[in-house]
Amino acid sequence: MRVDTLPHTYLSRRIDNFVQRIGQTLSYIWLALLFVIVINVLMRYLFSEGRIELEELQWHLYSVGFLLGMSYAYQADVHIRVDVLHERFSPQLRAWIELYGILLFLIPFIALILIYSVQFVSSSFGVGEVSPSPGGLPYRWAIKAILPLGFALLLLTVFARLIRVWYFLFIDYEEQGNEGGAVLTKGTPKNTAAPLTTNNSQAEEIYGR
Repeated sequence: MRVDTLPHTYLSRRIDNFVQRIGQTLSYIWLALLFVIVINVLMRYLFSEGRIELEELQWHLYSVGFLLGMSYAYQADVHIRVDVLHERFSPQLRAWIELYGILLFLIPFIALILIYSVQFVSSSFGVGEVSPSPGGLPYRWAIKAILPLGFALLLLTVFARLIRVWYFLFIDYEEQGNEGGAVLTKGTPKNTAAPLTTNNSQAEEIYGR
């Protein structure tokens, strides 16, 4: 559901602001990536000299921008989703879909990535893995460590969204219903019947003077 329809809590706001700052800072990494690509292309076609370290630096920068940018995309609600039916649903139904999607699919998927990626990085660090290409970049484990770091940041963002969805479904509705001294809960029908009143003329016609 649209993120602007969900209420904030103190904790969720702090997490979202933290992720937003990271996303805004990472936006400059795409300028660095563009600069590296241009330099590599110029050296290859103007000077006939290819640099393997520049090629590896390209996909290193892309990996950092993508893996750490996932959380910002989710926080800003600009990630890809199927909106053909989603936009036609009510806010409550979209919130329920978001809740079950987070609990049943997103969190288990992130947990699997974190479990296996930690072993993936530790084994690379243990053997001191470097690039297999001549002249490639060292410390291959460092770029691999971005994988669990990116998904850990995504998990933090998902936790903030889960707080907001839970607050929208189970807390915020009751608070809105209790404003103004009226106590309204879900499933409580409003009394829309007009009040029954009689005036003196109607009473005189029925019962006589």
